[in-house]
Amino acid sequence: MNFTWNDAKRQANLKKHGLDFAETSRVFAGHTLTRPDTRFSYGEARFSTVGLLGVEVVLIAHTEAEDTIHVISMRKAERHEREYYFTSL
Repeated sequence: MNFTWNDAKRQANLKKHGLDFAETSRVFAGHTLTRPDTRFSYGEARFSTVGLLGVEVVLIAHTEAEDTIHVISMRKAERHEREYYFTSL
């Protein structure tokens, strides 16, 4: 699986959330839960994936195309997202 991102967005995310898109592959190497993000009409299929980065549960917003995941954002998961993740194990 390949991971891509916009580098300016990566830098902004790193500054805002302290999480680096370059670590995305570590999250996807473990147990993850992915569901469609249908909150808005983005003009493309977007997904939200929760998984572990070290000991922290994170949420990654992304698109998917064949064997490539394009990362849009990554942040620490909110309480309800952590509960969703841990109850699914």
